[in-house]
Amino acid sequence: MREAHLLHELVLLGAERSPDAPALTHGRETLGYGALAATVQAAASGLAGLGVGRAERVAVYLEKRFEMVAACFAAPTMGGVFVPVNPLLKPEQVAFILRDCDVRVLVTSAERLKALAPGLAACPALRHVVLVDAAAGLPEGLPAGVGLLAWAELAATAPPPGGPGHRVIDTDMLAILYTSGSTGKPKGVVLSHRNMVAGAKSVASYLGNHAGDTLLAALPLSFDAGFSQLTTAFHAGARVVLLNYLLPRDVLRALERERVTGLTAVPPLYIQLAALEWPSSIGAHLRYFANTGGRMPRETLQLLRQRVPAARPFLMYGLTEAFRSTYLPPEEVDRRPDSIGKAIPNAEILVLREDGTECAPDEPGELVHRGALVGMGYWNDPAKTAERYKALPAGVGGREAGLVLPEIAVYSGDTVRRDAEAFLYFIGRRDEMIKTSGYRVSPTEVEEVLYATQLVGECVAFGVDDDRLGQAIQVIATAPDGSDRIDLDALLAECRQRMPAYMVPAGIDARPGPLPRNPNGKLDRKALSTAWCEGAATVPAAVR
Repeated sequence: MREAHLLHELVLLGAERSPDAPALTHGRETLGYGALAATVQAAASGLAGLGVGRAERVAVYLEKRFEMVAACFAAPTMGGVFVPVNPLLKPEQVAFILRDCDVRVLVTSAERLKALAPGLAACPALRHVVLVDAAAGLPEGLPAGVGLLAWAELAATAPPPGGPGHRVIDTDMLAILYTSGSTGKPKGVVLSHRNMVAGAKSVASYLGNHAGDTLLAALPLSFDAGFSQLTTAFHAGARVVLLNYLLPRDVLRALERERVTGLTAVPPLYIQLAALEWPSSIGAHLRYFANTGGRMPRETLQLLRQRVPAARPFLMYGLTEAFRSTYLPPEEVDRRPDSIGKAIPNAEILVLREDGTECAPDEPGELVHRGALVGMGYWNDPAKTAERYKALPAGVGGREAGLVLPEIAVYSGDTVRRDAEAFLYFIGRRDEMIKTSGYRVSPTEVEEVLYATQLVGECVAFGVDDDRLGQAIQVIATAPDGSDRIDLDALLAECRQRMPAYMVPAGIDARPGPLPRNPNGKLDRKALSTAWCEGAATVPAAVR
């Protein structure tokens, strides 16, 4: 049986194997693999007819729907690069992305284009806008030289004679995934066909995905873990349910209605889901739930396992720069629930000192990822690329001094440790570590203790400048029931009992929930800490 080496081959080979098998469900409609492949090929032909050349960018700014998936797979079919834009971003953020990577074609909706149109004049590379709902009315005021056409017209556009005119291989550019930009302007991570296809095969292998699976796409498709639901499912011949949810209860309804077998989500969503009553029928078909995007609180994990005791929990760690790095096998969860596990198949994870040598067991060091999933760098940012994507030194990761060509690995910026049995433990991001009273404290370690008290719903810890301590530990938290009332005395008493003195928060700010998220659904620590520091003088002392 042929194997996929390019992204679009995941769909095309699925169509060859089982054209009538369900591939995508959105609402009450389902597309089989054959129909999805035909849609992708028609859109790819249309993009070629619009003149999209090798490595030129096609941005997709839509909610999850058939056209979004088809456009993302169509662009690389003819050698282009797709740029999935999070639908939660504001027009100014979207316009920045379009400018930053010189988008040539934008696929969007009439409503989104209306809000975005004023900023398109600053996007000189843009030549075409494709609307998935042109019947809703064509917006006015597009810059001169930008053509407007409907999705149906795109599919009917004739390709140039001879097709795109070049061969696509697995090391070609495939996609640019933009980070949320919580620490400044969004950064575009460039990935190749090889990165995504190798990632699909690796993740599907340890999750055991098969043609009978139904995966729920609850995360944004602009997020690497969200898009992974498509690639892993298509590699296995499984079905993906596209969900644009408003409330956590919508996720539970989709799990029940669609008989979902695999769910991947981030800790804030799992915290909300764990607080709800689950329909008992979900447990009859949910085979696994996987966590990514941060450490899942132990209490949340325990609640989820009570809700669906037959489902296998997979605790994962990844970074957009290398897609996915580690996972903890379900059989190890009870023994080491705080571990992020070991390297995924076809990857090696190193723990290195600042001088590039490997750390001893339990010695903190930087997590470094080597292998087929290492991305191509940051778009238009050579300085940041040089900081994160670096050559492995001789003697590390099997590199011999006599080799002429270097091997580039991703230096994550995350501090971890590896125990004597080679299991990894996340300590914190170097740029988020709190330096207080001469100690380095991980904010996630503080948050884990707070969750363990069961006196908070959601929480974020961060450091604030302090003349005496260097930095003081500040916490913003919600009550377990979503109100703004936390028993602060009881919570601080629990902290003093469970933490060393230097780790006890200097202040706890009680807020009504939920706390703000970034566009990928993670709690936005940077935004919360910035807003708190700017407004600290106006916060009543009783709730600090």
